[in-house]
Amino acid sequence: MTPPVRQWFAGHGDGPEPLVLLHPGGADSRVFESLLPHLGHRYRVLMPDRRGHGRTPDVDGPLTYAAMADDTADLIDAQVGAPVHLLGYSDGAVVALEVARRRPDLVRDVVLVAGVFHRDGWEPGVLEEAEAVVAPMADAYAEVSPDGPEHYPVIVAKNAQMRRSELTLTEEDVAAVACPALVIVGDDDEVRLEHAIALYRALPRGELAVVPHASHGVLVEHPAWCASLVCALHEPDRGETFAPRRRAER
Repeated sequence: MTPPVRQWFAGHGDGPEPLVLLHPGGADSRVFESLLPHLGHRYRVLMPDRRGHGRTPDVDGPLTYAAMADDTADLIDAQVGAPVHLLGYSDGAVVALEVARRRPDLVRDVVLVAGVFHRDGWEPGVLEEAEAVVAPMADAYAEVSPDGPEHYPVIVAKNAQMRRSELTLTEEDVAAVACPALVIVGDDDEVRLEHAIALYRALPRGELAVVPHASHGVLVEHPAWCASLVCALHEPDRGETFAPRRRAER
């Protein structure tokens, strides 16, 4: 069993709707700083640093998506006690997908940004590139980590092993997520566009946004645009589309 961890988190905004943001692997919740000004009027935002990332310490043993999904569920239970809007970015999207699958009682809807459900969803070379220690990310880790800068290569290796061994969900697994879901991907993303489409099609209530002139850094490159997509998903009455095909069957 994976040891428990005391998870650090930050809050932002005083809106009535709870929104939990899950950061990419190897980074931390600071990645959402450019997004926050576009969200605080509507949401009470919670941003945890996942185990081994940011201000949350690492623990003995491997990193796993399942353990991080459990950490997220525990945070929602303790801090909100009700279903939340959930957004995950890159590896955070995998964790968000796992929370939605394992604890549907805690998730009103889910936004999956630049994430995959299977390791084959990454463009060729992406997993290999992610195994390198990149100086800017190492420096950002060193600024806040309680484990010290020398521990960053350990986290890089743990993340690499997790991506290679655990990213094996099927479209049938994804289809178990019954809540509304939005897939956001850059048109020049590290995620294969065909895989993002497969994710969208597997989600029973899925929607898809391909952001032009965007890379894997889509949330940082286009924060206002992405925030508007998130807010639109949460509108209580969105109306009907003019000529639905996929949604006509609902």
